[in-house]
Amino acid sequence: MSKRDLGIPLQHMLDHAEEAVAMAKDHSRADLDANRQLSLALTRLMEVVGEAANRVPIEIREEIKEIPWAGVVGLRNRLIHGYDEVDHDILWEVVTSDLLPLVEALKAHSSENG
Repeated sequence: MSKRDLGIPLQHMLDHAEEAVAMAKDHSRADLDANRQLSLALTRLMEVVGEAANRVPIEIREEIKEIPWAGVVGLRNRLIHGYDEVDHDILWEVVTSDLLPLVEALKAHSSENG
């Protein structure tokens, strides 16, 4: 498998994380409770970020130490398996506070390995 193929999950993480950040940009935390489509969309985007993170080979995970891999995958697992108990406060905090550093780390890795 080529280095480029190994980077596909990283690109999926980046694309979906950027989309979640952009989607949340013009909304408030209260909108997450009031707008089911927003809630479903952000939940799904975060599921994909976590699933893609789970597919990143260990050697690449070790290169990008800034990403809390276990936390990203753990959030995905919580969203999937605890679908009936999604905590919107946590989801909102992740999307509005934690994703930008993740995006920056992924972009930095991409430019280094471009």
